[in-house]
Amino acid sequence: MFRVLCILALAFIATSESKLHCTLPPVDIPKDWITVPDACTKAMKEQVQVELTAAMTYLAMGAHFNRDTINRPGFAEKFFKSASEEREHAMKIMEYLLMRGGLTSDISSMIKDPRPIRTSWDSAYKALKDALALETEVTKKIRNIIVVCETPTDAPDANDYHLVDYLTADFLTEQYEGQRELAGEISTLGKMIDTHGPIGEFLYDKKLLG
Repeated sequence: MFRVLCILALAFIATSESKLHCTLPPVDIPKDWITVPDACTKAMKEQVQVELTAAMTYLAMGAHFNRDTINRPGFAEKFFKSASEEREHAMKIMEYLLMRGGLTSDISSMIKDPRPIRTSWDSAYKALKDALALETEVTKKIRNIIVVCETPTDAPDANDYHLVDYLTADFLTEQYEGQRELAGEISTLGKMIDTHGPIGEFLYDKKLLG
């Protein structure tokens, strides 16, 4: 008898909850305002994954140099900051797509479990070189998006001037500045290691901490 009462109680609760759900009919929103070519939208969605992969790689770098057995807090702080910047880039791309109507459906396919390119480094010098290679690849992919959006294959006459300008002004400038900064750091650290040996990395780490 008790089991029957429990089953009836659960059925009542389930029925009550179903009545509380509000089912709204689909809204017929005009599509004329969505003008981003499909090829351009696809490239932008793929760039979200690129930025998140870069963020995870920098996060791995920061964690590696923050280990007690490595203890390079300056490099750890630098790479953790870079991880945050890459995550912000992914968010900016998603926000732009939302503004232009490029994310009207499920976004799960756009984020595919990003993993770092690697998780350990023999030295800070090699990590900086990997960081520069990573930024160079990200820059290349952004430039490719610009090419796609200037002459999209699915709409050759639909040059998306606004998106091209957005990527050129907001993203490429930051990419080029970041690449130059890394190149300078590689140069300085390499010279310090040549002059002071392994202690050069320790001294440069202190320099990063200010």
